[in-house]
Amino acid sequence: MRKGMITLGVLVAVLGAAALASGIIASSFVFIFWGAFLVAAIVLERVRYKRLVSGRPGPGWERTTERFVDEETGRTVTVYIQPETGERAYVKE
Repeated sequence: MRKGMITLGVLVAVLGAAALASGIIASSFVFIFWGAFLVAAIVLERVRYKRLVSGRPGPGWERTTERFVDEETGRTVTVYIQPETGERAYVKE
């Protein structure tokens, strides 16, 4: 699904660039903007949402009481935090 959305975003941006090259100014910028926005949103989504890790993150990490069920895998996830930085890690049980 992710690759398909990136492909769609690139296609829309390319169509916008083609419209711009053919002299259709107004709508070409709309296509270029939304195509680039879609690609950026999909790529940057990986930065916002962290992947699940299999084991405890390491020394200096503290287990929290926060737990939830991951909708994609159906597995319980425990949240660990590093007090010095506030960074969070999501560990599969």
